[in-house]
Amino acid sequence: MDNIFQSDTFYEFLESLSFLEAFKVEVTRDGVTKGRIVGYIQKDGGRLKQFFSRRAIVNGGPMLADDITEMEIEELLHKCVETLKHKAIYIEFRNYADYSAYRNIFERCGFEYEPHYNFQVLTNSIQEIDENLHRNHRRTINASIKAGAALIENPSYSEYMQWYYLLKDMYHRKIKMPLFDKIFFEKAFKTDFIRTILVKYNEVIVGGGLFVIGDNCVYHWFISGLDGVYNKVYPSTLVTYAGMCYAAEHKCERFDMMGAGSPGDGGYGVRDFKAKFGGELVEHGRYLYVCNCSLYNIGKIAIKFLKR
Repeated sequence: MDNIFQSDTFYEFLESLSFLEAFKVEVTRDGVTKGRIVGYIQKDGGRLKQFFSRRAIVNGGPMLADDITEMEIEELLHKCVETLKHKAIYIEFRNYADYSAYRNIFERCGFEYEPHYNFQVLTNSIQEIDENLHRNHRRTINASIKAGAALIENPSYSEYMQWYYLLKDMYHRKIKMPLFDKIFFEKAFKTDFIRTILVKYNEVIVGGGLFVIGDNCVYHWFISGLDGVYNKVYPSTLVTYAGMCYAAEHKCERFDMMGAGSPGDGGYGVRDFKAKFGGELVEHGRYLYVCNCSLYNIGKIAIKFLKR
């Protein structure tokens, strides 16, 4: 099991970001890598807030060779914990594939399974994408184009930064969660495996999406759009559809939405939005290892307070 987020290329990209601490642990057999975990430690705000917000994120789940043994997986997970237990409050594996066959091994190593949804859309052809679209999304895409919204697949740096400030504002006002530092987006703009598609209307950038390109999959990492601001223009829907078409045109088999909330979280609008693109709702979940229970519980309370 492999993905772009577990590659040396992605690790080198993470290492170039001064506000993150990249990490990589591996197990080998006869000089051949059989398991790898690549991720980053993220912190927010000033020194005090950073102390209470240290978390280690592993996107996509570990890279595991087909012939890796249970003992080697345990060794890999133990190495991961030993490397991070004094640096992070918790370690979180965000799975974009089915790791249920290894759940008992994760749990033996102290990881707790947490259910989490995702949507994955088959992108073998644009025709297939169109056939699976919900009629509401099809209508809003057509309306946006008819109203004059234009897709920009090779934006200038100026256009790209206009979109970044839209995204930053959305995270501040609506999501109420910290966004990566600006340097991430500056470096992403120059990175081959990360692509941005923007939406322009009346000479103004009104939305866009940042996509990570893997061998057989396009991952939708960030999205923002001024939906509801301009009559009959729906940039979030349009740019998501454009990313799916990009996947089909470049022979990628699927489009990964990178998360759709947790079971029992009530009326989750983002999940409803993503569901209308016709993908499969999967529940690959997350694996969580809490390194410091006291700080972890304080952090959960703080996040709930900030979101209010």
